[in-house]
Amino acid sequence: MSSVLIAGGGTAGHIEPALAVADALTAGDPSIRITALGTERGLETKLIPERGYELRLIPAVPLPRKPTADILTLPTRMRSAVRATRTIMTERQVDVVVGFGGYVALPAYLAARRRVPIVIHEANARAGLANKIGARFATAVAAAVEGSGLKGAAVVGNPVRRSLSQLDRAALKSEAREFFGLDPVAPTLLVFGGSQGAQRINAAVSEAATDLGEIGIGVLHAYGRRNEITLPPPTPGAPPYVAVPYLDRMDLAYAAADLVLARSGAMTVAEIAAVGLPAVYVPLPHGNGEQRLNATAQLASGAAIIIDDAALDRIAVAEQVAPLVLDGVVRDGMTAAAASTASRPVDEVLAKMVLDAMATGRPAGGHRG
Repeated sequence: MSSVLIAGGGTAGHIEPALAVADALTAGDPSIRITALGTERGLETKLIPERGYELRLIPAVPLPRKPTADILTLPTRMRSAVRATRTIMTERQVDVVVGFGGYVALPAYLAARRRVPIVIHEANARAGLANKIGARFATAVAAAVEGSGLKGAAVVGNPVRRSLSQLDRAALKSEAREFFGLDPVAPTLLVFGGSQGAQRINAAVSEAATDLGEIGIGVLHAYGRRNEITLPPPTPGAPPYVAVPYLDRMDLAYAAADLVLARSGAMTVAEIAAVGLPAVYVPLPHGNGEQRLNATAQLASGAAIIIDDAALDRIAVAEQVAPLVLDGVVRDGMTAAAASTASRPVDEVLAKMVLDAMATGRPAGGHRG
């Protein structure tokens, strides 16, 4: 029996590609044992058990982005996380470590070094520190797009779970709208800001609720478990504005929608491309600009537009987003363009890389190129 340790905790952007590859591995060989590495502070404590995989927890070791007092205790905390990971690897007789970035990735890479092969996937347009370090001694490295900063990485795209990559939106549309309590025929906007929600998006769209209802647009809005929104009284006869803290059934959410308004995190962009929906992206204004880069292919194809975070307000929703939802000709053109950007089954490509690494049995250790 082969044993695989996947490391991709923290946010859904790290966890979802890890789970997609885990699903592909077990679909090809149900005897493969998957163990997922995580911390008690991440979304993995919910998402991974729900998908039926064993989750083992180690101490969280966030890497400081700026010099702080925390850097003084980093070596001690890292050693503790590496030791915990090696204990798990021994117990589960791990044959390969597959990392996707996030808090648990670097301890996993260090624990596996010179012991078992390491396979790394970078979902974002610009690699994070953990993957940059791990890639130096990994057996195989893959990236979603060119220019990630990982030398020699195979560019494969982002893996998406099969419930989305194989989604028949048209066939599920009626069921999906009934599931959420949406109008069965009204043009419908799907709104979310990532797994934690986004205050700017929440405020702009909720403030435009009356405008959207008056022109016949239904809304499905996931505002985030830690957030709250206030909606005006519904307009009589308007399609429902359905607000929920979290979407457990993203397949049905995508099937119900005609257009998406969302952040442009790597996995959000990959999922929207996979299901063939047009989108309005509102990239995070912080960081290194990777969210804008994530959407480059969809922008170039005409499948999406961008509204800057600072420019998103009630007026922008009414004047820039609503017309795209209502105009069937424009929307159909964007939908066709979105379908053209759908990626190949990246989960299968990465699963093969993992199997190949296991077959060589070559422990990761020295520098790659």
